[in-house]
Amino acid sequence: MNEEQKSAGRIFDLAILRRLYAFVKPYQARFYLLIGIIMLAACLAPLTPLLIRYTIDNVIAMGDYQRLTVMLVIMIGVLVAQAVIQFLNTYLSGWLGQYVIRDIRVQLYRKILHLRLKFFDNTPIGRLVTRSISDVETLADVFSEGMAAIAGDILQLVLIIGVMFYTDWRLAAISLSTIPLMLFSTYVFKEKIKKSFNEVRTAVANLNSFVQEHITGMNIVQIFGSEKIEAEKFRAINNEHRAANIRSIWYYSVYYPVADIISAVAVGLVVWYGAQQIISSDVTFGTVTAFVMFINLFFRPIRMLADRFNTLQMGIVSTDRILKLLDSDEFTLDNGTYAPATIRGAVEFKDVWFAYNNEDWVLRDISFRVNAGETVAFVGATGAGKSSIINLLSRFYDINKGEIRVDGTDIHEYELGHLRRNIGVVLQDVFLFSDTIENNITLGDKRISREKIVEAAKLVGVHDFIERLPGGYEYNVMERGSTLSVGQRQLISFVRAMVQDPKIIVLDEATSSVDTETEEMIQDAIGKLMKGRTAIVIAHRLSTIQKANNIIVVDKGRIVEQGNHEELLQQEGFYANLYRMQYKEVV
Repeated sequence: MNEEQKSAGRIFDLAILRRLYAFVKPYQARFYLLIGIIMLAACLAPLTPLLIRYTIDNVIAMGDYQRLTVMLVIMIGVLVAQAVIQFLNTYLSGWLGQYVIRDIRVQLYRKILHLRLKFFDNTPIGRLVTRSISDVETLADVFSEGMAAIAGDILQLVLIIGVMFYTDWRLAAISLSTIPLMLFSTYVFKEKIKKSFNEVRTAVANLNSFVQEHITGMNIVQIFGSEKIEAEKFRAINNEHRAANIRSIWYYSVYYPVADIISAVAVGLVVWYGAQQIISSDVTFGTVTAFVMFINLFFRPIRMLADRFNTLQMGIVSTDRILKLLDSDEFTLDNGTYAPATIRGAVEFKDVWFAYNNEDWVLRDISFRVNAGETVAFVGATGAGKSSIINLLSRFYDINKGEIRVDGTDIHEYELGHLRRNIGVVLQDVFLFSDTIENNITLGDKRISREKIVEAAKLVGVHDFIERLPGGYEYNVMERGSTLSVGQRQLISFVRAMVQDPKIIVLDEATSSVDTETEEMIQDAIGKLMKGRTAIVIAHRLSTIQKANNIIVVDKGRIVEQGNHEELLQQEGFYANLYRMQYKEVV
């Protein structure tokens, strides 16, 4: 049994509920008001049957029509009060739930924003989306249909039982004689519907994952003519979803009629016994009428408790998942305070060792130095560790051993945001958000003016292209920039890096996905961008790095060669062989 299954079996987990209350604390005034309203509603529940009993036995039986009018006004007042209390209960519980889940969702998203990349390497994105959306939304039901409602129902049951036994213990015993059967059927329903809810949730997750994955990969589906096959797969998954929902509908369809029958049996027993007592003058007609009403008031919360316990259980499971994510220590420590006004851009790696998992070393004893304003290039086979080097520089991952310095200061001493703002990164796989071109360039940074954006776009040579788009810089690039070509997305990513005016530029295969004409345009822009800045370049095309001050060849996580282009050719090693292979391809 895994942890989630254990959590699903717990109705009240005090540790989790205590943590959940911490989110309620900012709204504790309304929370306590809600508790008071629930208690008041429970206290008013037995009042109507008692008023009706009194009216029948002491007003109607006496033919006192004047007092009858007074009693009707009192009963109408009680009904209005109950309606107002019900409104306040529903509104306050919903209001509290929405504010709490808003705060939780914001805190959860902020947590996700600061998680280190290693966490995302090992965690499916769909799981994080579920935590942020579905699991948080479940907590709203905990407030509207969970803890508060259960407390109110239980209090109402206790009060009604007390009033029933105080009024007539014999009728109370008859009324409650069917309770064991009701509790048994409610327990069976609760277990069945809990299992059904889990099946529905699993089916929904499978359905969402399938649709998301196949819409994203629709080009592959259509390229290989797999539409019919994928449609059949979807039909099977959709059938599972339908079957799971029908099972839950079946349990509801059986339980509620059974509960009504049990309630009706209890009413029948009270009427049968009460009629005999009325004939013998041991019980009044008003008392029997009140007990019929008590039974309806008593059995209705019991019918609802099964659903509400399941809601609370699902809320416990969701809260447990959310808290585990909030408690995750998979984040980059930002305890540095060094934030100089200017960074020159000198970079030094000293005896750096790094592994993504345990001691499966990706980088081994890496040492090199780049002076401010110089350009260093890294070449090597796929998986040699080139991209890991630049990830470590920006502290997307932390090293296991060794030291990385910028301007002679350990990068751990820098304030993390300040360090990253001074390192401009252009990746091979460009990600654009579903937003305007301007917002994709500035990433919401209000300090970057339109004039600065245009200036950078002209430098790259992409300004005229942007201006030709509908709306210009306000053009929405859609999800992942799907309305733009690979080269156009790459050019926009260059503008994004330029407007930050970083002192260190990192280009990770930045021109490998563009055509020759676009590459020439980018190379010209790169020359302007690199002027006066430190540049770290990773490239497969050796023609783009021949002017670098230093070229470092990485193989299996180690530096095997380094020098300028001419020096490396003379060494007749890895670089020279790679150069000749690419030269042959060009020829």
